[in-house]
Amino acid sequence: MLEAAIKEQLGQYLQMMEGDVVLKVSAGEDTVSREMLELVDEIANMSPRITVERTTLARTPSFSVNRASEDTGVVFAGIPLGHEFTSLVLALLQVSGRAPKVDESLISQIRAIKGSYHFESYISLSCHNCPDVVQALNVMSVLNPNITHTMIDGAAFKDEVEQKDIMAVPTVFLNGESFGSGRMSLEEILSKLGSAPDASEFEGKEFDVLVVGGGPAGASAAIYAARKGIRTGIVAERFGGQVMDTMSIENFISMTYTEGPKLVASLEEHVKAYNIDVMNLQRATRLEKKDLIELELENGAILKSKSVILSTGARWRNVGVPGEIEFKNKGVAYCPHCDGPLFEGKRVAVIGGGNSGVEAAIDLAGLVKHVTVLEFAPELKADAVLQQRLNSLPNVTVVKNAQTKEITGDDKVNGITYVECESGVEQHVELEGVFVQIGLVPNTDWLGDVIERSKFGEIIVDRHGATNVPGVFAAGDCTDSAYKQIIISMGSGATAALGAFDYLIRN
Repeated sequence: MLEAAIKEQLGQYLQMMEGDVVLKVSAGEDTVSREMLELVDEIANMSPRITVERTTLARTPSFSVNRASEDTGVVFAGIPLGHEFTSLVLALLQVSGRAPKVDESLISQIRAIKGSYHFESYISLSCHNCPDVVQALNVMSVLNPNITHTMIDGAAFKDEVEQKDIMAVPTVFLNGESFGSGRMSLEEILSKLGSAPDASEFEGKEFDVLVVGGGPAGASAAIYAARKGIRTGIVAERFGGQVMDTMSIENFISMTYTEGPKLVASLEEHVKAYNIDVMNLQRATRLEKKDLIELELENGAILKSKSVILSTGARWRNVGVPGEIEFKNKGVAYCPHCDGPLFEGKRVAVIGGGNSGVEAAIDLAGLVKHVTVLEFAPELKADAVLQQRLNSLPNVTVVKNAQTKEITGDDKVNGITYVECESGVEQHVELEGVFVQIGLVPNTDWLGDVIERSKFGEIIVDRHGATNVPGVFAAGDCTDSAYKQIIISMGSGATAALGAFDYLIRN
């Protein structure tokens, strides 16, 4: 089951186990069961600390990872390879007694949870967002005996996925009820359970530089500011921002290839190397310039700083038609890498003819029955090489001059309606999924009229990253920068931090 290189690397990790682990396997005669048995036997043969037992679990095929004397509630229903292989390795280490790399404050929150919590996460092995959720819920199960978690591979349990109308991954159920979908960090899960800091925990905090946003621009700005030896804080709705949802990164200079979550982990590690107060899962709602600059958070807390750097990034642009919001995660999706496997053998549409839209259509064409690409303009905007690849695919139809009018459905998507721009004729295509790929919109609505913005909502900055408000700077995708790229965001974050420091020493 495992390639030689992966097996060698796994062997090194298994040497870090601190106690004995029992893999209890519930297997039948099907192909997935046989492959699962092959995998667990192969792993068990690599370490004297791992043994295998046959049992009957709630789902077959599945296996649980347990301490020798107790069940931990960590279960894999499916074969955790692909992106989930790391989840399996971490589960083996953590169940064996090796401490998870989690802040002590979070560990305390997890151990303090009372009551019974039985989580189930539906994932696909090609989803790069899913491991964060799986690993967070596994950690909670390892640390608190009142919590259990089962990872369920949607490809191995298709009937279950269809029955529950799961059309996006990861999708999490708690005690049989829908809990959430999409990428969720451990902090976000705890927050949804009611374990989040209130306004009193932020009382009295004052900074020299306060960075709003934790993406590449924000991380860069905070590091540059902290290196000046001044009081620096980051307040972020989600550390890493949109990069956490990016699968393949091949244009970040110094590395030929990486993935968003890996890059974000490196950013977070770098930020933690400095004395930076990171306030995660906090949404900013108001900015006001007084003697100091005041930033109000959604929980009512008010942070004060001598200077502020806005790096709130951007989000996927909605197409804004009836049915989009109603059927989100019920056929309407935004990540072809994550949700594409759930539409295997089905018909889908991609809205958008730029690079992201055409790349999505190419990826989906290898999985689904048919792809319809809808482009509002007379021609696709994607690079020529991508268009050539798209046009070579037999199961793709490209419709230009098409204005999306409505995404239709009952309890889930069943079609899309568009209008031919030239003739005004309305057309309807029956399908099961719609992927929206029409670009980004800056996260600046909350600023109101305080900060000068372009007609597109982008913050207008000068060459020092300064806005129209003295002491307030901005960087990254939320600004009117010519190009929206990770490496450009990092550079603009450094520029804004240096601009803020120059402002401080002059004022």
